[in-house]
Amino acid sequence: MNHDAFIVSPSQKISLKNDYDPSYKAEYHEKADAKIKLQAGIRQLAKYQDILYAQNTYALLIIFQAMDAAGKDSTIKHVMSGINPQGCQVFSFKAPSEEELDHDYLWRTMKALPERGRIGIFNRSYYEELLIVRVHPEILEKQQLHYSPQGNQIWQQRFEEINNFEKYLVNNGIIVLKFFLNVSKKEQKKRFLDRIESPEKHWKFSASDVRERGFWDDYITAYEEVFNHTSTEYAPWYIIPADRKWFTRLVVSEIICTKLKELNLQYPRISEDHRQRLLEAKKILENED
Repeated sequence: MNHDAFIVSPSQKISLKNDYDPSYKAEYHEKADAKIKLQAGIRQLAKYQDILYAQNTYALLIIFQAMDAAGKDSTIKHVMSGINPQGCQVFSFKAPSEEELDHDYLWRTMKALPERGRIGIFNRSYYEELLIVRVHPEILEKQQLHYSPQGNQIWQQRFEEINNFEKYLVNNGIIVLKFFLNVSKKEQKKRFLDRIESPEKHWKFSASDVRERGFWDDYITAYEEVFNHTSTEYAPWYIIPADRKWFTRLVVSEIICTKLKELNLQYPRISEDHRQRLLEAKKILENED
């Protein structure tokens, strides 16, 4: 599958409505075919993760952003189902606490960055500072800024800061993959109704979800601004069709595997002295009664 179709080229001005189809499914006509390929991708990802952990040189930061009910949780659950939990960590960022508001807006995500050898997943991220904060500017009043933002000044400033931050991460061996799960408004409605009608899904639904749906167009505008200003050569955005969850999971798994393959990961090579000690240990064990 050609993943270039999902990437936002740097400095490209995109329209979610005109340029990306939430129901796109490439050449897949049967859901079962995609599921089989996903299982192969999950096994491949487990292999790459094992080498990533052993090599202990790179870290991988995966960022998921989306409208409500786009399938972030289920994508993480399925795509990461085969990896070793010791090498993966997931953080979900909700409304900031009082402690977090006493720091800069990147602080809480900085301290959650993955260690070398690990995969870190952000279920929502510092990009909320350019999304929900932009749609609801009253949130800025709680951020104790040392200046009064004028017009779009703060958004332009944060675009630049986040680009610089991600460049810093990549320069230090933390690879950044950014996924936007692109669900349609029609499909979101269907999933909301399913949550209301299914007792086992009631916990997933909040009345605020419907209130935020009322700001759909504002969020789309904010997202387009994010993609147009923060998709870079070193940390591009991937816009993934999300109306079919099985296709979403397949594409995400393939892109992650492709990125890890590009790193040319290798198990650490041992020194000659270490090899001799291994041989000595083997001899001792073989000579035991």
